Amino acid sequence: MAELATPYVAWWALVPLLVFSAGGLLLLTVASLVRRLPDVLAPAWTVLAGAVVLVALVPMWRQVDRYGAESFLGGAVGVDGSSIFVTGVLAVAVIATALTARDYLAREALPGVELYVLLLLSASGGVVMASANDLIVLFLGLEILSIAVYVLAALHLRRIESQEAAMKYFLLGAFASAFLLYGIALVYGATGSTNLVRISTFLTTNVLIDDAMLLAGLGLLLVGLGFKVAAVPFHAWTPDVYQGSPTPVVAWMAAGVKAAGFAALVRVFVLTFGTHATDWRPAMQVMAGLTVLGGAIVAVVQTDVKRMLAYSSIVHAGFILVGVQAATDRGTSSVFAYLAVYTLLAVGSFAVITVIGGEGDANHGLDAYRGMGRRRPLLAGAFTVLLLGQAGIPFTGGFVVKLGVLASAVDNGSYLLAAVAMLAAAVAAFVYLRILVALYLEDDGSDGDGRAALPAAPAGPVFVSLVAAAGVLAVGLVPGPLLSLARDAVPVLVGG
Repeated sequence: MAELATPYVAWWALVPLLVFSAGGLLLLTVASLVRRLPDVLAPAWTVLAGAVVLVALVPMWRQVDRYGAESFLGGAVGVDGSSIFVTGVLAVAVIATALTARDYLAREALPGVELYVLLLLSASGGVVMASANDLIVLFLGLEILSIAVYVLAALHLRRIESQEAAMKYFLLGAFASAFLLYGIALVYGATGSTNLVRISTFLTTNVLIDDAMLLAGLGLLLVGLGFKVAAVPFHAWTPDVYQGSPTPVVAWMAAGVKAAGFAALVRVFVLTFGTHATDWRPAMQVMAGLTVLGGAIVAVVQTDVKRMLAYSSIVHAGFILVGVQAATDRGTSSVFAYLAVYTLLAVGSFAVITVIGGEGDANHGLDAYRGMGRRRPLLAGAFTVLLLGQAGIPFTGGFVVKLGVLASAVDNGSYLLAAVAMLAAAVAAFVYLRILVALYLEDDGSDGDGRAALPAAPAGPVFVSLVAAAGVLAVGLVPGPLLSLARDAVPVLVGG
């Protein structure tokens, strides 16, 4: 009898996945065995897991830089610069979300362990998506990521809006997963494989006389992944889900889920189907244009700051799509740089919103922000930097990354799309200006005694917002290190 060969496993490349998944399961096990855990244990454990992953990424980066990308498990999983970069973004989002959530859970009298367990498990799904070399592995990572977030959205059991948000997210997410799965089946039917390397090789060495099945598969893949990144017209869930979900969970949705979704988009479309870019680029260009312009226009008429930032996240998704559709190394590197900066913008902004939302997590109207520059100057200053970064004002990281994706579009000849994106940026700037006016130029009507009675802001969200604002300013003033990392993170396909 022939001896079965054991698939090669690069254990060093699985460290982030093992830390996130095993960390979440271990925390769940301890919580189920110990009747009452110290309140600080779960957030500290989650922050530690994120920090361990960040530290582990340094030797992983050196390994890939020295010896090149590597695949294992029969070519189903690969590790390269892009997977390490996105994993780092996910780890930062995990740490920021955990720091923001502790005070929120105490204020709302919510269970403390479940959020951190689900957060770690969701992050493990994102790591799988970022390193998937096979469409089936990608789908499994997407489901691990998504199912945990569905539950996180419903975590605030006393708010009907939270339950409604989870139900909407779950139902629409199930439809999107079905589209993605059907797309995978059609791609398999057209190419004979779900492995990304084999698909790319097949399309490079063969000319399809009838490519209708492949095109249909690409269309369904774009629908499924477009839902995850909240691209128009698959964005309808975003404002309601963002408004109803617990605010720290929204920070993870906006940063971590979006980063994993775009990592998958790049691996599937740019890397695997790059030879057929002329087939899928027009659809993605239309989607990018609708996303940046549609999100900006609808954001203008909102009066709820949480919904404003929900539509703002749609605008940012459109800008990232501008870089994806370029299907070039410059476009891809600009996408990764944008994801890193947007992670800081998202977690910092929603950390501020967590504080201002108050007990019940419902005080998100513009009125709640009036006079905040006078009442909470430190928090308002950080929020100002983050809003200016989202608007793309010079000397902020937002300006650097927006310029990067626009330049990649111009290089690719997508002049109309670049013009639409610049118009959308101008429209979206009005949204951030409305919030800034409320912060500094409108009076909340409180007197001195009212200001003195204002409780101190929790340390966790304040720390996250200040660090995020400092990071956005640092990238704006010294963009070289991030841009260099993003250029080195351009993904490659190996193995198969």
